[in-house]
Amino acid sequence: MSEKRKNRIDLIEDKFESLKKKGWAKGIRITSGVIWNLFLIFLIFGLTLGVFAASVGAGYFASLVAKEPLRSKDEMRGNIFNYEETSEIYFANDIYLGKVNADIERKETTLKKVSPFVIDAVLATEDEYFETHEGVVPKAIFRGLFQDVTNSSSQTGGSTLTQQLIKNQILTNEVSYERKAKEILLAMRLEHFMDKEEILEAYLNIIPYGRNALGQNIAGIETAAEGIFGVSAEELNLPQAAYIAGIPQAPFAYTPFLSSYYGGGLKNDENIKPGIDRMKTVLFRMKETGYITDKQYEEAIAYDITKDFREKTERATERYPYLTQEIQERTKEILAKILAEKDGIDPERVDGDEKVRGKYFILADRAMRTGGYRIYSTVDKELYDGMNKVAEEFENYGMTYTREEKDISTGETILKDDPVQVGAIMIENSTGRILSFVGGRDHNLENTNHATRAFRQNGSSMKPLLVYAPAIEYGIIGAGSPVVDVKFEIPDGKGTWSPSNYNADVENGIIPARQALAQSLNLPTARLYNEIVDRRPAEFLEKMNFTKLTPGDYVHLSVSYGGMDVGVSVEENTNAFATFANGGKFIQSYIIDRIEDMAGNVVYEHKIEPVDVFSPETSYIVTDMLRDVIKPGGTGQQLPGFMNFKTDLAAKTGTTNGYGDAWLVGYNPNVSMGLWFGYKDQKRKLYTRKSGAMHPTTRTSMLFGRLMNKANEVRPDIIGAGSTFKQPAGVVSKPFCGISGLAPSAACTSAGLVRSDLFNSKVMLPTKPDDSIINASYVSVKGSRYMALPSTPAEFIVSGGTGVNQAFIDRMLGSWGGDASKLFPSMSIFASSVVSGAVFNADDVAPTGVNASLNGSTLVWSESPSNDVIGYYVYRNNERIATVKDGSANSIAVGPGEYSVRAVDITGLLSGASNIVTVASPEPPPTEKPDDENKPPATPPGNENNNGEGGSGNNGGNNGNNGNGNGNNGSGNNGNNGNNGNDGNGNNGGGNKPPSDDDGDD
Repeated sequence: MSEKRKNRIDLIEDKFESLKKKGWAKGIRITSGVIWNLFLIFLIFGLTLGVFAASVGAGYFASLVAKEPLRSKDEMRGNIFNYEETSEIYFANDIYLGKVNADIERKETTLKKVSPFVIDAVLATEDEYFETHEGVVPKAIFRGLFQDVTNSSSQTGGSTLTQQLIKNQILTNEVSYERKAKEILLAMRLEHFMDKEEILEAYLNIIPYGRNALGQNIAGIETAAEGIFGVSAEELNLPQAAYIAGIPQAPFAYTPFLSSYYGGGLKNDENIKPGIDRMKTVLFRMKETGYITDKQYEEAIAYDITKDFREKTERATERYPYLTQEIQERTKEILAKILAEKDGIDPERVDGDEKVRGKYFILADRAMRTGGYRIYSTVDKELYDGMNKVAEEFENYGMTYTREEKDISTGETILKDDPVQVGAIMIENSTGRILSFVGGRDHNLENTNHATRAFRQNGSSMKPLLVYAPAIEYGIIGAGSPVVDVKFEIPDGKGTWSPSNYNADVENGIIPARQALAQSLNLPTARLYNEIVDRRPAEFLEKMNFTKLTPGDYVHLSVSYGGMDVGVSVEENTNAFATFANGGKFIQSYIIDRIEDMAGNVVYEHKIEPVDVFSPETSYIVTDMLRDVIKPGGTGQQLPGFMNFKTDLAAKTGTTNGYGDAWLVGYNPNVSMGLWFGYKDQKRKLYTRKSGAMHPTTRTSMLFGRLMNKANEVRPDIIGAGSTFKQPAGVVSKPFCGISGLAPSAACTSAGLVRSDLFNSKVMLPTKPDDSIINASYVSVKGSRYMALPSTPAEFIVSGGTGVNQAFIDRMLGSWGGDASKLFPSMSIFASSVVSGAVFNADDVAPTGVNASLNGSTLVWSESPSNDVIGYYVYRNNERIATVKDGSANSIAVGPGEYSVRAVDITGLLSGASNIVTVASPEPPPTEKPDDENKPPATPPGNENNNGEGGSGNNGGNNGNNGNGNGNNGSGNNGNNGNNGNDGNGNNGGGNKPPSDDDGDD
């Protein structure tokens, strides 16, 4: 044992012996020393353990945030201020319309525009030490950690406003230690990058506040103030501020409103109470922290907050469903291209590449709903409200049917109404601005916008766009140039194509082009289109942005009167007509005027880019022709009667096969308006001749007139009723031979066939002299005129007429041919002057005979069924006494004798004689005996023929053909036969019984 150790042991033993000698007092000192030593030991152990725990905790904390990148100042500030804001939409002239549909509604504000009560309530409730801490409050963190470890049911929250900002804008709501660790780290870092006012302002703009009165999710203090109380954030009083400040702790428990799933609106009293209790808690905290006085507290506690809750109103999408839907869809189309271009992708690919379109439409939809854009439209509020009210009140749409449809939620088949739908639009010609539209009858029933998104065949409204304007532009016709309204049959690959006019039995022959367009005749339109189709006039439709054209639409002849494969929208159709009003320049219609971001920067502004389509001369000539549509004789002649003001209006009607669709498009120098009627189920028809319903063109004319009246009433400055179309210098009026379109010849002039109308002097003038006229004698066969044959009996020939040569006939009928005798039918404007020049193809067979009968003192006979009969010979006692030409009445007044009739054909051949009809000589009256006292009383004057004589009383209707009806009851029994009269009196033979409908139209 070493000397030192021995000495230390000795010293200890000495001390021990010394203590023992000193007794119990010394024992206390020893005990105290032990306790002190033990305290020091435990203290050292505790510190060591604490350091170890802290080291472990720090290591764990470090491991939790190890993967968190070091964020720069700009990145963190950018993330914080990149909070979603709901976009807003506006009418024209910056009139607020409403908010875009979004999952959450938010509107940004500044701290200066927030009530001080709100700021105090938030700080007292959410972050008492906000002004002094560096992003976190340690004791709050430990309290939260302790509550979490002990699974305490009383959670008081340990997040500062800065931490909440980090959680909402940079991290997520994930419940984990890792997220919490990152939140603490980033909160402390953010305090170095933003001042307290910026943090508080950002917090107030991003925090969720439950729902508004409509049931939409809301965030941000401004949106909460407006959505819950109907005031701005700076107008909130103390109880209102306390109520809103308490909501974020449990947004959907404390909000006073139901969700949109239940239709929004206030909860019941029981479910409102938690929010009110929370408000009282906030007020208490404000008093305890010194933000309000006891008096303010007592007054606020007693305040009835329920009276301030906002009442439910219709949101913009409910008040203006078609309009908000259309604005949102077009905004997405614009933003998709902007976003694609930012990514270096050609914006045109958004339209042509489905994959690119799908991607950027999703991004555009998200940007539109959350980007805080201000979207300014072209729609005039007064016009829109007025026109839609007129459409809503219109009483003559027609029959409402029902249709079967599957319920999306249940899969069950249900019945839904299928009413006549309507689409209408008004466009400003010079700019393309869509001023107003009518999207449909009921958005809840059918949400398709029939003004912009429904595509249907446009019927005869296609004619000026695809046929007449191009034909004028090509120099084929002028406004009054002759066109041919004669039937034809041509092979079309499926058989034969043989269209007809609306009145299928009518062929008008050669008529002016303006008449063919005004009366919307199909036959001359198809013939004219056949002359130009190889030039691909559908390319004019391309230039006017018809978006659904197919390859077949460029070649199919039926497209000339609207038979498109897919169709056209009301907007596209109307926009195309506006081209004529603009002097031939197409200006694309649009509804989005500009889009601004949250900072007020213009991210999009519409630019007008006119496209040359037709010349000013062509446009004016077509306009002048379309003026005739609403004049007497035109298909739209009723329209002026439905308008209470006059304007320089050009218009075109249109119906599709079987009345599936009805159109009316019209324009004046300032605006164009289009209107469409039809059913969702395209098999349904708007009209049948037997239905007794109002004709579709009458209905469209009526509504069109009312819409124009309302538009002129509310915005006369836009309608500009007094403005007129100005005739370009290149449009001139020139004379021409009306039947050929060539320059007048002496023969044409002497025949009275010269007409004048408008021409585009730059491409076409009638300079070549007419060479079509010859002298001609003609004969009538079944109402049609033909050249007389050498063997035609002279008594049936009308001589000294004006005829046309075969070359002219071939030229006018063209490759499709047709019945040349129909070129100048009896109703033609040239009928009194011109014979067709056609030669009848006789069959060299004698005509079929007829049957004769006596009707009173009139000989009548049936019509010969042969197709070449030009008239009849009448014989008495085998001697010919009369010649009756085709077209005259098949009857003649006769006296006593034996009568027969023979039919005569164009070659002079006769039919066999009819049956013999004998007319007896009247018997002499009996000799009167003066002394006969038993004779019957004399017949009163005026009643001599009550019972008829020789049948003349009862058959007076037949005698009516020649004005010889004598009986008081003349048409009582045989009035039907009066139809055989050609002098217009057959229906007026007298008597009490009208002629039957079966024969009354001969």
